[in-house]
Amino acid sequence: MAVKLFERIDSGKSLFAVETISLIYNALTSIMILFLYADLHHPGMMLLERLEMAVSTFLLIGLYQAFPCRLTVFIRMIFQMALLTYWYPDTFEFNRIFPNLDHLFARAEQFLFGCQPAVEFCKHYPSVWFSEPFNMGYVFYYPLLLIVTLYYFFNRFEWFEKICFVLVTSFFIYYFIYIILPVAGPQFYFPAIGMDKVNAGIFPAIGDYFNTNDYLIPGPGYDQGIFFNLVEASQEIGERPTAAFPSSHVGVSTIAMIMAWRANRKLFYVLFPFYLLLCGATVYIQAHYLIDAIAGFLSAFLVYRIAMTMYEKWFISPVFRSLR
Repeated sequence: MAVKLFERIDSGKSLFAVETISLIYNALTSIMILFLYADLHHPGMMLLERLEMAVSTFLLIGLYQAFPCRLTVFIRMIFQMALLTYWYPDTFEFNRIFPNLDHLFARAEQFLFGCQPAVEFCKHYPSVWFSEPFNMGYVFYYPLLLIVTLYYFFNRFEWFEKICFVLVTSFFIYYFIYIILPVAGPQFYFPAIGMDKVNAGIFPAIGDYFNTNDYLIPGPGYDQGIFFNLVEASQEIGERPTAAFPSSHVGVSTIAMIMAWRANRKLFYVLFPFYLLLCGATVYIQAHYLIDAIAGFLSAFLVYRIAMTMYEKWFISPVFRSLR
């Protein structure tokens, strides 16, 4: 492993595909900030943070050119993937200024299923035997993506750039949807309107309520569990009333499973139970409506194809082309 990490490879001067798409997303959202400057809460800070990310990207390119090896390739790729933890809550800074649409999705849920599955699911299965596995699945989201990424890095390095690009681009596609489609999900919308209205099947519009309110309902299930508390802690730190439809947890994890299937069937089968728990958890913990999860699964195949096509037509870098 150490030999592979420090194995010298040709130093290309171009941006990697994942860096290119990140800078494009950075630039497009910066333009949006300028257009919406008067409506955003801290547009100056948002622009400064984007400048810092762009500068950091080019500094890492300089590091790679000084030490061109697999380790510095990995650092460049993982840095862009790590920035997703910034780009996700950033979507809230845009969509909080638009009228909330949860009432439409809750009504659709009620019409399709005759109830609110996010309420009924956890109500009927509150025990630790359901709560902890589903919360474990939810916690496993980022580890699942990391495991697939590391598998390609150590075993299929010639495809490493592609899978990093596809994952990051998939996130950005979903993030653009979240920016223009302000849906917060049950864990934010239900406490905003009150459970009495939810139980009565009444779902009022709440306008720009989330522009100044971000209270989310405590998670359901066994509240003494290790994974329950991990989910609660992560949501307290990073969750925002945004990004409900379609579920990127389901969408991106489905894309990761497609990659696992293409790389190694044993890897796919090992990850599959965690994937199923993750998908179920999005509804069980009330992060998503059931239609969000279904849309996340169905959209994954289209998003995957779009990202793959973009990479194959526009973004194959000289470094990775030489490895084929």
